[in-house]
Amino acid sequence: MADKSGQTFEIPKRSSLVAEVFSTQADRDEANREKVIEIPLSEISDFNNHPFKVIVDDEMVDSVKRYGVLVPGLVRPKKDGGYEAIAGHRRKMASTLAGLETMPFIVRNLTDDEATIIMVDSNLQRENILPSEKAFAYKMKLDAMKRQVGRPSAENSATVLQNFNGKTSREILAEESPDSHEQIRMYICITNLIPPLLEMVDNKTQKLKGVPHMGMRPAVELSYLPQEQQELLLEEIIAEDKTPSHEQAIKLRKFSDEGSLDEMEINKIMQVEKPNQVEQFKMPRERISKYFAPNTSPQKIEETIIRALEMLRQRERSRADAR
Repeated sequence: MADKSGQTFEIPKRSSLVAEVFSTQADRDEANREKVIEIPLSEISDFNNHPFKVIVDDEMVDSVKRYGVLVPGLVRPKKDGGYEAIAGHRRKMASTLAGLETMPFIVRNLTDDEATIIMVDSNLQRENILPSEKAFAYKMKLDAMKRQVGRPSAENSATVLQNFNGKTSREILAEESPDSHEQIRMYICITNLIPPLLEMVDNKTQKLKGVPHMGMRPAVELSYLPQEQQELLLEEIIAEDKTPSHEQAIKLRKFSDEGSLDEMEINKIMQVEKPNQVEQFKMPRERISKYFAPNTSPQKIEETIIRALEMLRQRERSRADAR
């Protein structure tokens, strides 16, 4: 452009600041609005230390093949490029197995703690979650909540969150979760189990046959044992093919707290027979129903059979003596 003196000059390009000043609120809202975009699956990595097992069935893969992914996942940009999946890991795997190259995602800028909380919340609504999955998920979310409000006090390992009427972080977590405050405490405890013992807790939930399984209550007690003692106990479980009862687990923890739990003491405690390990004899009720009134209780039936067997034994002895 030329001025009145005939000299020419260039008009500088509008700076980003000027562009922001002269843009409308609608323009700014549009720029900040989250959008669903197709992202190459090769650019998406799984959430770091994802606590949930990503299991996809054939039905989900077939659905993705026929209809595509109907509900977009959620990712956040990574500093070194690409994206990290926050929600939608199963849909991502199903898309890969279905042969798709891209998948719809919402891109959102999130801090590590925000991402952790969303990841846990989006998965806790699933059915058939294993105890180990819940355990590490609750621990990750609780740690994230604590970091958001500061360290816990020396007197209280469960941080009291500001602006929540003095409630602890576990109490707030319980209000946002399907489990109670005490259940969450128990789940977080079992994160201290060595992997083979934790797997036994999962086996109990899945009702797997032919593998060792252990209930939640004994597992919580054992979680207080140091790793070396847990490994000694594991050897005993494998050797004897039985897991500790709740009562046995309490004894193991007690001896451990007293500093006297060793291989010999573990063996001694585990040798005490559990009630559910006593061999039981069962008989179909229809085989003996004709001998009892319809409403006869199982206890009454058992007592009657025992008396009858005692009478039979006495009769046989009497016959033997008479010979």
